Amino acid sequence: MKADHVRKKGLCCGLLSLAVMSGVTLPAAAHAADAATMKAASIDGKVNVQAEAMQQWFGGDGTYSSKTQMYSYMPNDVSAVIQKVGPSVISILCIVEGSEEGKDYRLGSGFVVREDGWIVTNAHVVKGASNLQVVTSDGTAYSVQKWYADEAIDLAMLQIKASGLKPVTFMKQAPQVGDPVVALGTPGSFRLRNSATLGIVNGIGRSYTGEPPSWSYDYKKIQTDAALNPGSSGGPLFNMKGEVIGVNTQKGIGDDIDNLGFAIPADTVQMAIRHFMNYGKIKRADLGIELEEDYAASEGLPGAELLRVTAVQSEAAKQAGIREGDVLYAVDGQQVMTKTDIIEALKLRLPGQRVSLTMQSDGDVVERTVALVEG
Repeated sequence: MKADHVRKKGLCCGLLSLAVMSGVTLPAAAHAADAATMKAASIDGKVNVQAEAMQQWFGGDGTYSSKTQMYSYMPNDVSAVIQKVGPSVISILCIVEGSEEGKDYRLGSGFVVREDGWIVTNAHVVKGASNLQVVTSDGTAYSVQKWYADEAIDLAMLQIKASGLKPVTFMKQAPQVGDPVVALGTPGSFRLRNSATLGIVNGIGRSYTGEPPSWSYDYKKIQTDAALNPGSSGGPLFNMKGEVIGVNTQKGIGDDIDNLGFAIPADTVQMAIRHFMNYGKIKRADLGIELEEDYAASEGLPGAELLRVTAVQSEAAKQAGIREGDVLYAVDGQQVMTKTDIIEALKLRLPGQRVSLTMQSDGDVVERTVALVEG
């Protein structure tokens, strides 16, 4: 598969996602080292926690024997996670009309988020499609009835006429660096449906700038070393409890790059789902100003300068007193150094809502409140 976009520094933003070659044996055990806070009781000087709460937090299976008065706990291993989440993962055939050969066929992956037939995948999987077909884990084929897509966030939702599907569960808290992860997808062929790779979370809150227009908005992502291959874009990245932590979307390419992959975090995906279901699109909140970003800040280098206002576009921003040359420190108390920081700060906001900006204007630090506009 050819990539839709090729980035500088060896990053490829095309039809790329997560998979593993058939026949590879996965390690038998890789357990998340999540920190858990649970209710406990001190009995006879010993701390006791509820076994059911431990099982709910860490996953796995537990049984209590009244005969022996012993509790047996077995954490999830990789194969258990795959068995649990496999029925929720689907394959996508994208048919694009009008290519030199007449039709172009692309493969992608996705996963069920509602049992009434709604599926999440990447926007670049469905880009330019005239027809979309979905194959569920049991081999049943469906025609996609309708879909929504947003290239800037690289997410799409598809609807098929089906019921009783098994939706995924999203991780509620952010993953930690070092957490083991499993991914499922369709690398290169429908014969390789539900292929799996194993890796860890290498980093969180990663940002990098892509090529416009498809990557003109840069949402922060999860970095993983799980192997990525063409054809599984839109596939899910799971933790050891079988919860989705992200949607695989990009990989690094180059002779000197190994296992450099990125996934859209669960909270961003859930935001997109709400917007697609409520509005049929992403209603993106914007400050209504143009900002100049320091190169050092965009590359994560020390000594970076702050964001500087180069143009005031919206009437709301003008009424708030924002002027060219002002410097932006924070949005609602959250420090911002890059445009990506602002996108993250506004991710859960809607146009029309108001935010507080900490700025420097004419040498003075001031607080300004501005109504957000739709970007």
